[in-house]
Amino acid sequence: MINLYNTRIEELAIHRVGNKNKGEMLLTSSNKTPLDDEMHSLLKEYFLKPFRSKEEAYYSFTHEQDLEFHDMYAFAKAIFNTPSSLLENSKNAAKHLYQQSVHPHIRSGELYVCYLTGLMLDNNKVDAIGLFKSEIKQDFLQFEEGELDLKMILQQGVNLNKLDKGAIIFNVEEEQGYKILSVDSNRYDAKYWLEDFLGVDVFEDENFFTKKYLKFCQDFAKDVVLPAEDKKEEVMFMNRSMNYFAKNDDFEETKFLNETLENPELIPEFKHYKTEKGPKYSIEDVSTFPISNTAVSAARKGIRSVINLDTHVQIKMDFTNSDSAEKFIEKGWDEERQMYYYLVYFNREEKK
Repeated sequence: MINLYNTRIEELAIHRVGNKNKGEMLLTSSNKTPLDDEMHSLLKEYFLKPFRSKEEAYYSFTHEQDLEFHDMYAFAKAIFNTPSSLLENSKNAAKHLYQQSVHPHIRSGELYVCYLTGLMLDNNKVDAIGLFKSEIKQDFLQFEEGELDLKMILQQGVNLNKLDKGAIIFNVEEEQGYKILSVDSNRYDAKYWLEDFLGVDVFEDENFFTKKYLKFCQDFAKDVVLPAEDKKEEVMFMNRSMNYFAKNDDFEETKFLNETLENPELIPEFKHYKTEKGPKYSIEDVSTFPISNTAVSAARKGIRSVINLDTHVQIKMDFTNSDSAEKFIEKGWDEERQMYYYLVYFNREEKK
């Protein structure tokens, strides 16, 4: 979990990075950019706003041989070791970005490199490096006041309401390539920012495994539980799964299966499905891991506990206690109508 409220921009360097293939230039600044209070406030909001509403999916620097050969990892490590080296290392980062800016779709823009303090990550205060890029320019009007009239001047500039690309490198997990958050509003060139420039891959922590395992369970419920049982049991399996993740600090697969699969014949099916589909979710060899409450809360919002019937009736099951469905909903078959039915027990109708 991150908290950016008390973040401060301590150092800032700005460079312009063109598209190398189009013959555009790289312009690196000789000095750091000073900030007054007003500019600090504006840039802090511009840089950090996209990260406040972003789901926390972390990345880390990765290299097929050794992280010591990773350019961006080396620049980040040097800055964290000596924050006063930000200007020189930001130039190196700008040169590295310029070398990757060769595809015709890549837009020229300003690269902002800053040293950040006061960030909270998992309740710990940490420093970070911010890398932000503005690309899309917008037209705006300026007015020059004369003695008798106003002169209208058309100019172009950066819209401070929308950051094009950004990354925050947190000074934690150095040996694993740091923990990194990234945003990119222009998805058509995501490979250029994430892979070519940053050189990152998903950081496999408790957030990653919790999110992936719950998504795997959701697909297992749809592909295996639903055909073998019915819609009610599919929904109930996911309710029991969510409750297991919500009430435990650590995941243990055997215990999880015993608590969530009421039909023991589905346990071998689960293991077979995991062998077959596990690599897709990066959980094929995972059977224990710490549970991330943040990932559980995010996953719960995306799971619909609804039974849709072909008679245009919906039964919504929103249970804190997953036993409610077994106690208060029964499924049966009506011989006279030749139709299935759900029988629902209740004491009173809730008025909302």
